[in-house]
Amino acid sequence: MRVLIIEDDKDVASFTQKGLAQAGWNVDWAENGKDGLFLATTEKYDALVVDRMLPGVDGLTVIRTLRASNIATPALVLSALGEVDDRVNGLRAGGDDYLVKPFAFSELFARLEALIRRAGAAGAPADTVLQVADLRMDLLRREVRRGERTVDLQPREFQLLEFLMRHAGQVVTRTMLLEGVWDYHFDPQTNVIDVHISRLRAKIDKGFDRPLLHTVRGAGYRLDG
Repeated sequence: MRVLIIEDDKDVASFTQKGLAQAGWNVDWAENGKDGLFLATTEKYDALVVDRMLPGVDGLTVIRTLRASNIATPALVLSALGEVDDRVNGLRAGGDDYLVKPFAFSELFARLEALIRRAGAAGAPADTVLQVADLRMDLLRREVRRGERTVDLQPREFQLLEFLMRHAGQVVTRTMLLEGVWDYHFDPQTNVIDVHISRLRAKIDKGFDRPLLHTVRGAGYRLDG
């Protein structure tokens, strides 16, 4: 695996670089956004680790510029800003995951592995368009359409639909959704999934003859045509 770290904090960069190197990964490091953007556009990486607050060109601008150039290398955003709006902005900018400082290396490593798995294989670009029947999701443009209709989704609804589309035709359990979409590793004992599934179903199925989002009683949900 080859990873680019764009981080101005030398201690964080050294800590991360050392851990990844010990795992057998090849790691490059840029300590500002300008140099990081140059490397990310001229070299091929399996994943990027991008600090949000960089001198000069900030991390979110780096990611937006890459996405505008159709470079879909998975990007993990690092930041000391951990409020919900901060995480949402990071994902909306084109980040694939968001990790708040301080962090445990084991978590960063697991998240990078997950991002690279999602990309398909080492060195393969991430899918930028997902499609199930006439439902189409453009990950770079953050747009969803069903047929000729544009589907307006909130950030969490977008994440939920992306997860379902990546598991199209499979039964997705509540536990899978809690871990994959909400990053919960416990059951919060709320109806958050039911509420979001209901809203998503209303947006992608209402007015169409063929429903795509199905409830599998006692098991979970399935998205298929």
